[in-house]
Parts: sequence; C-alpha cells; structure tokens
Amino acid sequence: MNNINKITLSLLAMALTTTAVQAETILKMGLQANVGSVEYDSAKLLSDKISELSDGEMKLLLYPGAQLGDDRAMLQQLSMGDLDITFAEFGRMGLWIPRAEAVMLPYVVKNYAHIQRIFNSKFGQGVREEMLTNFNWRALDTWYNGTRQTSSNRPLNSITDFEGLKLRVPNAKANLAFAKYAGASPTPMAFSEVYLALQTNAVDGQENPLPTFNTMKFYEVQPNLAMTNHIVNDQMVLISEDRWQGLSKDQQATITEAVSIAGKRHTDFVNNQEKELITFFKTEGVNVTYPDLAPFREAMLPIYKDFDKKVGKQLVEELSDI
Repeated sequence: MNNINKITLSLLAMALTTTAVQAETILKMGLQANVGSVEYDSAKLLSDKISELSDGEMKLLLYPGAQLGDDRAMLQQLSMGDLDITFAEFGRMGLWIPRAEAVMLPYVVKNYAHIQRIFNSKFGQGVREEMLTNFNWRALDTWYNGTRQTSSNRPLNSITDFEGLKLRVPNAKANLAFAKYAGASPTPMAFSEVYLALQTNAVDGQENPLPTFNTMKFYEVQPNLAMTNHIVNDQMVLISEDRWQGLSKDQQATITEAVSIAGKRHTDFVNNQEKELITFFKTEGVNVTYPDLAPFREAMLPIYKDFDKKVGKQLVEELSDI
C-alpha cells in the first residue's frame, strides 16, 4: 500500500471517529446529594441505563455534591436550558406554585402510594403542567425517598413527651411547623452541625428519614427513636423541556425507560432499607417507640386551616382523600 492510500485510509478513519463522537448525545445532571448517598447511587444507575439502552449513543454526566449550586440554582439552570436533569421534591415546587406545598405539610401524605396517586391526580397533573408551561420543568417520575421519623435523648411514647423538646429541624416551614405544633421547640441548624449538637445535648433530638439516621450515625448519640411518620419525602426526576424537545422520540423513550428502571430500584431499596434499619437500630441499643399518631394529626389542624386560607380552597382535605 502506497503512502497516499495510507493517508487516505487514516483520514477516513479520523472522519468516522469524529462523526461517532459528534453523534453522541451528552446530558448533564446536577445533584445536591454526595457520592455514596442513595440518591447518587440511583443517579449513577440512571446514567448507566441510559448508556446501556442507547447502545452508548447517549451519556448522562453526573455533578454531585451541589457542584452546580443548591436545588433552587439547579432548577433555574433547567429553566434556562443550561442543565438537563436534576432531582427535586414535589412539595418544593410550592416556592413557585403555592398549592404544591400541601404535600409537605405534616400528615397530609400517608405513604409513597398516596403521593404517587397525588402525583398522577388532576391536582398533580395541574401542578406539573404549570411547571412545564411556566418554568420549563418536565416531571418524568417521582420516587420514594423515605419517611421522616424523630430521634431524641429521651423516650417519646406520645405527643405529650414532645413538650419542651429542643428539636433540630431544617429551616423549612413544614418541619418547623411539625415541631412547633407537636409541642417541641423547633431549632433550625445546619445539617453538618447536627451530630455534635446531639452528642453534646445542645439539642434534644432531630427528625429525618431512617437512612439518614443511619448514614450520619445519629444512633450513636441518640438512644431513642419514635416512628412519627410525619412527612413523606419524594424525589421527582425533572428534565429541561428545551432539552426534551431537542431529543428524538427514540431518545425520549430511552430516558423514560431508564427513569422507570432506576426509580423502581430506588424505591424498593429505600423501602427495604427502612425495614432492615429498624432491626439494626434495635441491635445497637436504640429504643424504638410507636406513639399514637392521631393526636399529632389533630395538633396540625391550625396549619391546614392557614394553608387552605392561603390557597383559597380546602385543598388539604381534598388531597387526603385521594
């Protein structure tokens, strides 16, 4: 083979390689969660499935640990088309669509099956349509992300045991309201400071889903855990509508299937982990209690009345009955 033919073949190979690289569709996903978290593992599975189902034609790059900012910053990036995919709670949409906040109010959502019904109800579809039309956010699915429980340095057998309890909560209205109306003293605090605060009794307790109680090893410094089931956490998968419309039908179908696979795995894992963790905490010497939840729900009535007044309808009761 002469040099001219060798050069021609080399150029042809380079052209084919360049075409293949250009044919790849690269998507970016931002996460608040860190590497090693359940959320990150599920996002990694989503990335792997998108690559697998598309035979490598599509790639999902992950940016964990709030590299791209907090959830509000990343949602704005989705609106602008600068980011393709992120996670967000349905109730978090209440910052922009006030009625969506209802699902974050204590005891409105009973469990994951209930929030799925809400997500797919006329109410949920209306919120999602507004997200799409006004903010460029397409909700692909919602996954289960745990139910919030309460740990403390003293046994919590009933709502009366919450009286005067200094309870660390995130600086979020629903969590602050739960602590207040349960009779505790809500104490907002940065998440990174919680372990030390519990260890030194600067606060008496905290509330989080069981996987967080485990990951952060709060059970080492909190001998009591009350199954208060006060807020159900969900995790929506959102994609920029601009990006979605720029994909082919086959690419959209690939993403939809990958989201479904990753979502089922995520939800099953969280459900199973919660069941297993109760046993684990007991072996670690944690006293697990199951207080009657009816008095807690009754104590939240002022929150529901204020919320319904704000949105101009009896939405809490409507959602409770879905």
